[in-house]
Amino acid sequence: MNKMIDLINRRKNGENIGICSVCSANELVIEAAFEVGIEYNTQVLIEATANQVNQFGGYTGMKPADFVKYVQGIAKKINFPIENLILGGDHLGPLTWQNLNEEEAMANSDELLKQYVKAGFTKIHIDTSMRVADDSKDIKLSDETIARRAARLAKICEENASGDGLAYIIGSEVPIPGGAQENEDSVSVTTKGQFLETFETFKNEFSKLGLDEAFKRVIGVVVQPGVEFADASVIEYDRSKAEDLCNALKGHGGLVFEGHSTDYQTKEKLREMVEDGIAILKVGPALTYYLRQALFALSDIEQEALFNKGAVLSRFKETLEEAMLSRPGDWVKHYHGDNLEKKIKRKYSFSDRCRYYLLDENVVKSQNILFSNIKNNQIPISLYDQYLPNQYLHYRESKITLSPEEIIKDKIKECIYTYIYATLPNK
Repeated sequence: MNKMIDLINRRKNGENIGICSVCSANELVIEAAFEVGIEYNTQVLIEATANQVNQFGGYTGMKPADFVKYVQGIAKKINFPIENLILGGDHLGPLTWQNLNEEEAMANSDELLKQYVKAGFTKIHIDTSMRVADDSKDIKLSDETIARRAARLAKICEENASGDGLAYIIGSEVPIPGGAQENEDSVSVTTKGQFLETFETFKNEFSKLGLDEAFKRVIGVVVQPGVEFADASVIEYDRSKAEDLCNALKGHGGLVFEGHSTDYQTKEKLREMVEDGIAILKVGPALTYYLRQALFALSDIEQEALFNKGAVLSRFKETLEEAMLSRPGDWVKHYHGDNLEKKIKRKYSFSDRCRYYLLDENVVKSQNILFSNIKNNQIPISLYDQYLPNQYLHYRESKITLSPEEIIKDKIKECIYTYIYATLPNK
């Protein structure tokens, strides 16, 4: 049985469980997620997005089959049981081809879904909620148009599926991938009526293409439960505002909601979401935000310990800033304000646009120098207590060594553990 469908069946049988969706291609993030999976003997869901991994390489340079090989290689490296790995495709549809007309955008989307399914992804989020070039800019896309395009892509998936079948996520209330572009005080929660209309429209469009059996494997619907983050703000979950929406799940036999942009929610808020039926919790930027915190802290430690010793320093913070300034395309639409405000956001924003620059050639070289300096010099342990107090404590408790890799993964786990608390309440 598809592992995601098994999760839904367990919820039907009364288990108040959920799952964290790790949306990152960063090796240290994935390692940290697998290590937590080993620690708690639980499944790990790793997702790739359409702009990150596609038939043209995406911004990672990986096609779907490449990403599967990459993730499975990391699992093998740290002895994570491959049977506990779930691979998901996120925002699969015309996301990266909105500049093309429908015929061209959907043809690319057909191939995208085909490659994801053939590569071994078994959780498929079909997202056709965005306009393409020949859609009206003045009229909101109708549920019928969104569902018609989604059903077409589901048919492609079914024609190329094998094994235990696919689990689908649908929905038209899809938050912007990676967080909002502007800071907000609140967001509108999807109404019960919007959810019910979306569900029935998708059901009808699937049926038109003979996909009734496939629709039975729709396990979740993407909605906006009232959570969001931007570069300097986090909107927390308020279950009272989502109560009417979540109550609508009661008549849908185990169906759950998928919550996007759950980054930076407290562990208590995340648990409330799972209790209320928002059982698939997606997180991405927060994971690399924690990684970036650790890298900056190690850079500060390097600076304090080695500045007057004649060592070649990494200049990690400066190198990252230089890379972002030389190629502003991945942050310029997200960060606004005067020069100082934008400089602060490039470093510290919750949107964490600097994650797109961690594989820059110069940034990688700088990180390697940083790691080498930390490993090959005597660093006063009090500096770890100053800049990484939690990791220092875990070192004192013999839970980690002071290698840069272990420190960084331990920092990332601070984020992942909040999702363990929320999704596995009995662990």
